[in-house]
Amino acid sequence: MPLKLYDTMARAKRDFAPKDPRRVTMYVCGPTVYNYSHIGNFRPVVVFDVLFRLLRRLYGEDAVRYAANVTDVDDKINAKAAEEGVPITAITDRYLAAYNGDAAALGALPPTVQPRATETMDAIVAMIGRLVENSSAYAAEGHVLFDTQNFADYGKLSGRPLDEMIAGARVEVAPYKRHPADFVLWKPSKPGEPVWESPWGPGRPGWHIECSAMIEQELGLPIDIHGGGIDLVFPHHENELAQGVCDGHQHGTYANYWLHNGFLNMGEEKMSKSLGNVTLAHDLLQQQPGEAIRWALLAAHYRQPLSWTEDALVQARNSLDHLYGVLGRARHIEAGGSGALAEEQLEPLLDDLNTPAAMAQIKKLATDLDAAVRKGSGQAAPLKQDLMALASVLGVLQADPQGWFQGGADEGLKDRIDALVAARDAARRAKDWGEADRLRAELTALNVEVMDGPAGATWRLLSVKEGEQA
Repeated sequence: MPLKLYDTMARAKRDFAPKDPRRVTMYVCGPTVYNYSHIGNFRPVVVFDVLFRLLRRLYGEDAVRYAANVTDVDDKINAKAAEEGVPITAITDRYLAAYNGDAAALGALPPTVQPRATETMDAIVAMIGRLVENSSAYAAEGHVLFDTQNFADYGKLSGRPLDEMIAGARVEVAPYKRHPADFVLWKPSKPGEPVWESPWGPGRPGWHIECSAMIEQELGLPIDIHGGGIDLVFPHHENELAQGVCDGHQHGTYANYWLHNGFLNMGEEKMSKSLGNVTLAHDLLQQQPGEAIRWALLAAHYRQPLSWTEDALVQARNSLDHLYGVLGRARHIEAGGSGALAEEQLEPLLDDLNTPAAMAQIKKLATDLDAAVRKGSGQAAPLKQDLMALASVLGVLQADPQGWFQGGADEGLKDRIDALVAARDAARRAKDWGEADRLRAELTALNVEVMDGPAGATWRLLSVKEGEQA
């Protein structure tokens, strides 16, 4: 079964065929680093990490080049630096490190390259110069603007008429613009802001030109896949496309496949600072394992809206507890078989990254593995092989089962808990129910859940939220 991806430009699923299977290219818009990123910012990180993993499995790890940019010069960054009285690099370095740390905690592989706008300035200025030379852009009052009337396909990606796009976006109508839809490629810096030299005067780039220059520099055009959130289709990706195609390239194509993930909503409301319902991933990771958050982010198809609730996280943790429980019971089984993930197991992901169906497939494999382990069946080894291989593409079940249940406890706490569990087991065997209950209460006070089973008791450390509810 070929990989099928929903292409925003075509408005349909298309069989994926890279221009060169030996060098598959993907670009995803990354963060603007002026603060910690909210959980909605990490939905595309996790979604496109699954696609990155899948492409690596299909074409080889060294064949896939994935670029995710960093916007490290921006009005919000400038304001934050001015507020703290520090250079912008102090802000951007701090929050980029936090962003990458949070992404790693959510199980995302590092992209192949992570270009920064401030390190791509020569390429940005050169690209603007070419657009001016071929009359796709014009200089006016210290600004350089893209001439949307010079690109007949402007609006093709979003599929909306130009007047409608202008009405639906916050478009600055400035006297130096030839048309209201024309957008800034270069602008003068305000006093105290970072500044770079250019043929049009000192200043800094507009947002859209950064990505176009980074893509051309890091990947070359056309690229195979361009991804991002649905909110970026217009104006950001529409403007990127216009710049890239007009930059003197004869092929007329910027990206062969455009993929966009849906919004993440807080319950029934869109996440918004004005509504006060923004949840930072950095804070959430102090309360829940990153893998549980990742599972919850993948619980809906990537193109659909995702409702983010406390219950969704509880369900995710419960699902992973069950799966790690199966792996714990199968720890003596060495995964084996052909060594290649059966195509039927990959089918859900090959069908436009259907992660809910892939997760259901993982649960079925786990159920079959559990049954095979109980029966002592020879099918246990290949079942475990398929389970772990599919889980690897989804980026889940990457921890040791014992570590999953006992993560967060230092060695001293583990020793204390193990001793209490052993003492409780002894009390139960002696039918000293009062002592057993007392020891269980002591364990509960340590935020520990004891799980009794045929082979004896095991335990897990509850998350902060679970402990509050207990």
